[in-house]
Amino acid sequence: MKVLSWFLVVLGVLGLIGIRILEDRLFYDPFLNYFHEAQKNIPFPPFDWGKLIAGHLFRFVLNLFFSCLVIHFWFKNREWTIQGAILITIIFLITFPIYLYCIYDRFETGYLFSFYMRRFVIQPLILLLIIPMFYYRKHLDKK
Repeated sequence: MKVLSWFLVVLGVLGLIGIRILEDRLFYDPFLNYFHEAQKNIPFPPFDWGKLIAGHLFRFVLNLFFSCLVIHFWFKNREWTIQGAILITIIFLITFPIYLYCIYDRFETGYLFSFYMRRFVIQPLILLLIIPMFYYRKHLDKK
């Protein structure tokens, strides 16, 4: 059973990596090249608001699924999986409207600020905080 759990954790991590590797094929994101080529002063790309929002929501759902897979089978605690999902969702609900405002403002709020807001929207960065937090919590529960 322990081998299956670790296999599913690895599967979740590979799923997150796969999302990153295939991002240009899976999601509508005209700002992908914009941020990769920013030093070349490329113009602000044209985009479709509806497709952009739908693409980010789809990516969020995939990231959430694979993140919950990692949390659940790493710690084997349903309550913590739900708490992790809630934390990830709260961070997304805070950063996504800010990122959309940055786009609306054509990144006049600042390139780096917009870049990092985008990172929180498209990458499961909060998972890097949740795992150590739950690991520490598990350690405290043993005492």
